Amino acid sequence: MNDPSELSASEARRLIGLGELSPTELLEACISRIEAVNPQINAIVATDLNRTRKEAKIAEKAVLAGNALPPLHGLPIGIKDLNATKGLRTTWGSKLFENYVPAEDEALVARLREAGGIIVGKTNTPEFGSGTATNNLVYGPTRNPFDLERTSGGSSGGSGAALATNMLPLCQGGDTGGSLRNPATWCGVVGFRSTPGLVPRENRTLNYTHFNVQGPMARSVPDIALMMTGCVGNDERDPMANPCNPQAFLDLEPANLKKVRVAWTEDFGGVAPLDEGIRGCFQKVIGALKNTFQSLDARNPDFSDARDCFWTLRCVNYLASHKTRYEKHRDILSQNIIANVEAGEKMSLSDVSTAETQWRKIYRDFQVFFENIDLLIVPGNATPAFRIDDGIPREINGKKMENYMDASLIRSALTLTGHPVLALPCGYDHLGLPFGVQLVGKRRGDLELLEIAMALETTFSRSPGLKRPIPNLEDLE
Repeated sequence: MNDPSELSASEARRLIGLGELSPTELLEACISRIEAVNPQINAIVATDLNRTRKEAKIAEKAVLAGNALPPLHGLPIGIKDLNATKGLRTTWGSKLFENYVPAEDEALVARLREAGGIIVGKTNTPEFGSGTATNNLVYGPTRNPFDLERTSGGSSGGSGAALATNMLPLCQGGDTGGSLRNPATWCGVVGFRSTPGLVPRENRTLNYTHFNVQGPMARSVPDIALMMTGCVGNDERDPMANPCNPQAFLDLEPANLKKVRVAWTEDFGGVAPLDEGIRGCFQKVIGALKNTFQSLDARNPDFSDARDCFWTLRCVNYLASHKTRYEKHRDILSQNIIANVEAGEKMSLSDVSTAETQWRKIYRDFQVFFENIDLLIVPGNATPAFRIDDGIPREINGKKMENYMDASLIRSALTLTGHPVLALPCGYDHLGLPFGVQLVGKRRGDLELLEIAMALETTFSRSPGLKRPIPNLEDLE
């Protein structure tokens, strides 16, 4: 067997079930990769390897005893440093929690453990997940494994970089304006923003909102489906949660793409800023898919109000989450948090009412848009991964970005729809960096979207120009 850290999660789990791969062997391979690569990347920021090794030995004994094994049995997992992990340092990327060690797991972490996952460590994130670059005052920046001068993306940038470099087979992340999809695209891996509520969270700041979604990141779509078995559930503390069947994610088969009706859009009809180089890359992908589906048509959803709507509602969330922190600790908070809170304080109830009304219309119009299609394909990001020293793009194609979220509208507009979205890698962009697309499925069509994505991933893998990009690990060791 080659280095076990290079195995997909699905293959590793299959071999564990057959007794051909020890959970301990897999863990040690991942630890070796972490020790070799992480000093250059800074993706994994906290570990408890003594505990992790003990858990791997327990998992190994369960295999040898012939016990029934849960779906994630023995698989090493990284948890984004926005989720509390019992006994393992959790900072939220903030100096306010620099030395905090939780006494209990968050519910999602507990579900992943119950499903057999072994929590190896925490993955880096910007402070409180605010930003499209993973950087903070506690741990510093996470670097892109394809170019160490560039960002891995955010806010799940630690998870994206850890996966791309085979440090871990599975990682958890979270997504508001694209925090799963952005680093997945820039690191050449897969990220899944499921229908809000499918992955419950017991500590939502606001009860009813499509915004924040927790979910899986992996190196393939089947691995995403496998990890979903440990993510989904029903939690009465989350008003958006509903009963679901985790087993359904193990029973998926690739879709017949000849039966799939597809629409595509470059920039929602000029609404979302899009770098011209990225536009060209996206057009080549669409051209390569010309005879793949039942139909493939250019169509633009009406997102004319999405930019203002998203910014206002985001500010409402930030006021609810960070107003007290802003008042007491403004001097050590990231500029992104400060900007959101201060913008929110200038808004009125009338502004919020307008945004809520816009949101309702965006949602309803998008349901009509999807009446005769099964899938929408959109560029994964508006720009290539930017240089860490340059910061978030201040302009695209010569047009100034008015706030730090403007360059993210290609992703954040889709957040407002409540539809599941999967980021799928497909080759390289015009700068030789990872490129990818967003696949948008029907409302609550998570299983169908994953089946379509499985088939499309196979299609991409058969084209030399569209295969998942892989960094040169020798350059990182």
